[in-house]
Amino acid sequence: MVFADELFLFLFLPLCLAFYFIMPRVQMKNNVLILFSLVFYAWGEQLYLLLLLASSLINYAAGRLLQRYRDTETGKACLTLSLIVNIGVLVAFKYSGFIAENLNLIPFIDIPVPDMHMPIGISFFTFQNISYTLDVWWDKTGAQRSFRKYMLYISMFPQLVAGPIVRYSAIAEEIDERKTTLEDLSAGFSRLIIGVAKKVIIANNLNSAVTAVLGQSSDGYAAADSLTTLGAWYGAILVALWYYFDFSGYSDIAIGLGRIFGFHFDENFNYPFACKSISEFWQRWHISLGSFFRDYLLYVPIFGKRRKYGGLFLVWFCTGLWHGASWNFILWGLYYGVFIAIESAIGKKRMKRMPRALAHIYTKIVIVVGFGIFYFESLSSLGKFFKALVGLGSGLTNAVTNTIFMQYVFLFAAAILLSLPIIKAIKSRASRSTSGTAVISTVGVLCNVVLLAVSAILLLNTTNNPFLYFRF
Repeated sequence: MVFADELFLFLFLPLCLAFYFIMPRVQMKNNVLILFSLVFYAWGEQLYLLLLLASSLINYAAGRLLQRYRDTETGKACLTLSLIVNIGVLVAFKYSGFIAENLNLIPFIDIPVPDMHMPIGISFFTFQNISYTLDVWWDKTGAQRSFRKYMLYISMFPQLVAGPIVRYSAIAEEIDERKTTLEDLSAGFSRLIIGVAKKVIIANNLNSAVTAVLGQSSDGYAAADSLTTLGAWYGAILVALWYYFDFSGYSDIAIGLGRIFGFHFDENFNYPFACKSISEFWQRWHISLGSFFRDYLLYVPIFGKRRKYGGLFLVWFCTGLWHGASWNFILWGLYYGVFIAIESAIGKKRMKRMPRALAHIYTKIVIVVGFGIFYFESLSSLGKFFKALVGLGSGLTNAVTNTIFMQYVFLFAAAILLSLPIIKAIKSRASRSTSGTAVISTVGVLCNVVLLAVSAILLLNTTNNPFLYFRF
């Protein structure tokens, strides 16, 4: 089941809300959320629901043991075992085929390549389990004594299958005690509608534009053979916008749903394209993933010592690999790691002295090329993409590129404008007066009604509407 679906929006969610708000006590509300969350996951992953339950049980038990045996050899053994289980499950389902394929490139090695279906959301709920056990071991949070409450933390459907990666400490108190105010309901539903609109109105149409320019994976990215220079740059910009609106739309829905149920999830996107450095971009893009690697991997001792650039290499290698079992994702992660390392060597103060216009040009070029690397999973197609970027493709432009550009020109312009904090700035300025606040409130309600209506109409003609990050 996906959020941008009429079944979810007009049946599953209303039923869940009805049962949830009928319940008088928080414990009963939690039970409703657990039940609906398990149904939500089982809708498309009946078999792997057992994996989710088993993973939750193992890490719940690990947390209890880690708190009891903290700073002892028994505790270290429990932590090691829990990490092996979590990482092992992730490797088995997500990377076993990739590892086997690459080992088979070595002469005289011929092992069967596993063809395992990757459970939806495994990267997200596994990382939440890891963050929980490490935080308990480091005494950053207490272990949850109730398995039912821990199950709520892991399985809560707003953030279960595509994030954001929620830290246990962020919602620990709200699991036991929370209230949903009228402000929560208003802000939550508004955020939910905006997220759906981002996905259905903008991201889905950007997907069509990307396919028209760059082709799609099912045909081996055949369009890369005829890419023009302008087509390559235009296509890469479209990919960046597509991923932003798709994934930030999902995060908006998740955060909005959490707010409706009384949970306050941290922001996951903060207008990343407004950045003036690559370091700042990653402080604004997929914030929960970046903070996870920063807090749990950056300072891991390498060969017995904490090594600044070794830690950066490890973080960005893992960031790329996390996104998929393919070499282009690893190259994508290391690509950003190189720029992060360069900026780190230059220093924050010197980076801030860079003229604003030059900083924006530099970051946008790096980001756009990065999304091109991300998109082309075929290394041969990626090579053709790079050639087209520097003018070694099929010329500067052609009639096909020009036609596609004109076909999507208004969508392209709107996506760029909406990806920047322009509306946020207008709302901030208008809210300085009482009359301005009233106008914003009225306009906001009208916009939400229109966005929901348009999204619902568009969903009628959509049979398959998955979010991009479901496959990560």
